[in-house]
Amino acid sequence: MEFHHITQAAVGVIQRKDGFVLLAERPAGKPWAGYWEFPGGKVERDEKPAQALVRELDEELGITVKSYYPWLTRSFDYPAKYNAQGELEALAKTVLLHFFIVTEWEGKPQGLERQLLSWQSPDFPQVSPILPANNPIFSALNLPHVYAISNVGEMGRRLFFERLDLALNNGLKMMQVREKQLSTQDLSTLSTQIVSKAKPYGAKVFLNGSDAALTLSLALKVGATGIHLSSGALMQLKAKPVEILCGASCHNEAELARAARLGLDYVMLSPVAQTQSHPNAQVLGWDNFAALIKTYALPVYALGGMRIKHLHQAKSLGAHGIAMLREAWG
Repeated sequence: MEFHHITQAAVGVIQRKDGFVLLAERPAGKPWAGYWEFPGGKVERDEKPAQALVRELDEELGITVKSYYPWLTRSFDYPAKYNAQGELEALAKTVLLHFFIVTEWEGKPQGLERQLLSWQSPDFPQVSPILPANNPIFSALNLPHVYAISNVGEMGRRLFFERLDLALNNGLKMMQVREKQLSTQDLSTLSTQIVSKAKPYGAKVFLNGSDAALTLSLALKVGATGIHLSSGALMQLKAKPVEILCGASCHNEAELARAARLGLDYVMLSPVAQTQSHPNAQVLGWDNFAALIKTYALPVYALGGMRIKHLHQAKSLGAHGIAMLREAWG
């Protein structure tokens, strides 16, 4: 009979300024030897995950962590592992992984446990095999931290496209086409133009919709990166589309839980603060926002009254980034 238990671990996504992340190969003698992973280790009794992160990276790599953000918390079930002779090498277990983005450290990382180290691009990691628990992490790392939402209805097309060109030149890498006033045909035309402008910059474009099937069909037609669903469409969704990336709007714990169960690529959580679009909406505030996403599995964008100056605050509370409507095109 196999013993099944839960282990908590702190994991460091050590990221250089160029976006490359540090991976380590599990050394011989350890379970899953030869597999590549993000550095980290077990959270000891009476130790907080952040404390374990600092200790483990010191012990494994010889670096002193100076700055980090809490990020995702994901549960993964490892099956029992047997060798070629049928002998049990590793017990089945559930691991609760607390991921942190490490942005500053002192010292040069070294394999103090005789593990190989390699800096890899999250876009195309060249080492293998990678521990299966880490595969969704690469997808999340490829999502930019700033997410712009279109505002053609208010700005008019000419001004919007002028501002879009400016934003793309200034580094915008992700945006959502949200124009509920348009007919399907007009939305298709607009989206095609936006995708055409975004493509040379490598910017991701998502289409917003309240009907998953129709939005998916249009997104595939215009060559968009993904779709973004309303909270209503999210709660009716049976399975995440496999052809394309998929995010959704969330406003409460039930919607967040639904998105996590479906394994979406990200969520927007709103409204954090009061907005011009919804002046009478009940706002979450930063405290409630932080409480809702603590130990959450998916990348979260804070939405509602956001400006670039709020990015650090959002990330310090566990968000992946911020989403902006009017402020993105100001």
